[in-house]
Amino acid sequence: MKINVAEVISNSKFNRFHFMLIAWCFLIILFDGYDLVVYGTVVSGLMNDWGIDSVQAGLIGSYGLFGMTFGAIVLGILADRLGRKNVTAIALVLFSLFTFLCGFANDPTTFSIFRFLAGIGLGGIMPNVIALLTDYSPKKIRSMVVSIVLCGYSVGGMLAPILGIVLMPDFGWEAIFYVAAIPLLLLPVIYKQLPESAVYLAKKNRKEELFKILKKVDPNFTYSENDEIMHLPTGESKVPVIDLFKEKRGLSTVMFWVAFFSCLLMVYGLNTWLPKLMIEAGYGLTSSLSFLVTLQGGAIVGTLIIARLCDKFGSKKMLVPMYASGAIALTLLGFGGSTFYIYILVAIAGAATIGAQNIVQAYVSQYYPPFIRSTALGMASGIGRFGGMMGPILGGFLLGAGLSMELNFLAFAIPGLIAAIALSLVPEKRSYIYNASSNSKQKYKENNISEIVDH
Repeated sequence: MKINVAEVISNSKFNRFHFMLIAWCFLIILFDGYDLVVYGTVVSGLMNDWGIDSVQAGLIGSYGLFGMTFGAIVLGILADRLGRKNVTAIALVLFSLFTFLCGFANDPTTFSIFRFLAGIGLGGIMPNVIALLTDYSPKKIRSMVVSIVLCGYSVGGMLAPILGIVLMPDFGWEAIFYVAAIPLLLLPVIYKQLPESAVYLAKKNRKEELFKILKKVDPNFTYSENDEIMHLPTGESKVPVIDLFKEKRGLSTVMFWVAFFSCLLMVYGLNTWLPKLMIEAGYGLTSSLSFLVTLQGGAIVGTLIIARLCDKFGSKKMLVPMYASGAIALTLLGFGGSTFYIYILVAIAGAATIGAQNIVQAYVSQYYPPFIRSTALGMASGIGRFGGMMGPILGGFLLGAGLSMELNFLAFAIPGLIAAIALSLVPEKRSYIYNASSNSKQKYKENNISEIVDH
């Protein structure tokens, strides 16, 4: 028999295998989010201890994001060649080890070097985890599965300021970085539990290993040693990035890059400077860190609600108004109001920035075929990190210039409108259906942009 791998996975029902995959990926993304948001938690302490101003602090924050840019692009492309499981393990070691070492840094230069090296790992985690989840999730709940795991990013983002409130008064900012060593201790278990991508196993002719994974994906699946794997589409280019622009995917690719750039500028700018902006508005340190918790909480709620609607109505229809609502919420934040009103606006901003970034990654993972899935996510994330680097720097310059609160928040709102416009220009995807009995392929227009045909 010829086994249609994509069909087995797409038609499978949620079971223990999927639950365990979600659980381990959630844990990885949780520490990814923790390690990313931790700088925004300690930045005020660093400025006081090392006597640096807001512009210097913004530049230090950007070094980690520069590492993430490099890591997302390089590790994303490598994963489609070396396997997503292997590259995920490499990325985990990098971000966990060097974030832990940040707690031992005695000066801004050493700290910046460690943040850059940790950033390489941070950049490589997200594209590969999302691609792996999309590889093995049932078709009807792919957006929801990816979005649930990406909520781990927000949980980790909430954990950082919470631990900051608890630990920093007694143990200093260094203690926050020591927590990052936990994934290193769990690495052997994580590596054993994660499956390798189906496309990679098929390409390497590791048929027996792939069939055993498919048996876990669908317990009703049966196979024999003589069964063969049905043809899986592979890229025609030696450079995977070129495939992102083939089959009329060029406009979509560029618009995704613009959306990622704009959204990550907002995400990293807010994660780094929201507590400081709130301190400038007259709130104490504890209250200001609580706004960071609210930002991440809003992201979790927004991600789960919108992800369910995306599976039903399509990602594009949900994401465009989501980006626009974030821009409105950030603009209104600059005008102040009651504490309850501000908390509501911060929660909406979290849903429409971090939450939207979670969902757009699920969208991209389904938009492209499996053989360039990690490359597509890695490139979009890498381009987006340039926006992420601008976020802390922009916030530092705005605070240094002494502008009004209205202008500070407006500067972070404008990228939300740009992201909404860019995503509205993404066309409905054209895909290919591969005939099992021949190598012919038939082009057709999909009605549902969130659906991808893998076979």
